[in-house]
Amino acid sequence: MIGRFIDFFYPPFSRYFTKQQFRYAACGGGNTVFSVLLYPILYNFVLRKEILHLGFVAISPHIAALGIAFGITFPIGFLLNRYVVFQGSYLRKRTQAFRYFLVAMCCLLFNYLFLKLFVEVFGWYPTPSQVLTTAIITIFSYLSQKHFSFRTQKIDR
Repeated sequence: MIGRFIDFFYPPFSRYFTKQQFRYAACGGGNTVFSVLLYPILYNFVLRKEILHLGFVAISPHIAALGIAFGITFPIGFLLNRYVVFQGSYLRKRTQAFRYFLVAMCCLLFNYLFLKLFVEVFGWYPTPSQVLTTAIITIFSYLSQKHFSFRTQKIDR
């Protein structure tokens, strides 16, 4: 149902993207927008800008909001990728989820490293640096999810 809804908007973009790439952009973009909207709600209204005390550790509200938002959007992103974008993988769901998590952690690390490089080493402005970083990471993520997390063909060895 979600796939058919996304596919309705695909025809004008069919010259530029495959259907799978378009679905990836739509699902990833939608999940990102959801995360961006969820973050301030968690930070301002759920956590009320206060430190989250877990007994054994205290977490600043901006980091706690990020962690909670990730905990909500990660499974949504995985399910959208598994059932809407990359259908037909022979890998078990547990293997896909673990690989999806690994790619997500790599993307988080790359985001940090590229921003440090572009802003602190090259001296570029943060906003264009984030835009370039997002473009690089989106391409990396798509290729990693397609060929690693949700692979559809076995590799002969």
